[in-house]
Amino acid sequence: MRKVILGVGVSIDGYIARKNGAVDFLFIPKDYSMAEFVKEVDGAVMGRKTFEMALKLGGGSFGSPMKSFVFSRSKPAGERQGVTYTNKTPARLIAELRKQKGKHIWLMGGGELARSFLKADLVEELYIGVVPVLLGAGIPLFPSGFPQREFKLAENKTYSKGLISVRYSRLRKH
Repeated sequence: MRKVILGVGVSIDGYIARKNGAVDFLFIPKDYSMAEFVKEVDGAVMGRKTFEMALKLGGGSFGSPMKSFVFSRSKPAGERQGVTYTNKTPARLIAELRKQKGKHIWLMGGGELARSFLKADLVEELYIGVVPVLLGAGIPLFPSGFPQREFKLAENKTYSKGLISVRYSRLRKH
């Protein structure tokens, strides 16, 4: 089955962006690479604000070779700019994607969308890069409002400049 993997960078105090959406505090040290992770996925889902920030950081171009979906309540559904805008529920879109052949699905963010996916119990893994900075305020990775979910540590790695990556797998009671 195609897994949904929430993969994001976060400050020590749990923020994925500043209040204004800026992600200038995120960095990738030379000894860290997402290449192995990217090999596992061939689809990406994200919220509209995350997509717009990615466009801004990319100079107006998203530039992802994978099939990408943007959840939006304000933009009409359809394919534009190399992505598919959707107003489906996360559960409905993921059910459709899981029926298709492919690799895993990267849930890129933001926090509100992560909450929706956690509420619907769609996240099988968390892949989080923790940068050594305290922001004090910002957009939280996990805004309140979802039920408790259990995970087990699958991997942790330390990189230069204090970056750590952790990977957790969803524990489900059968």
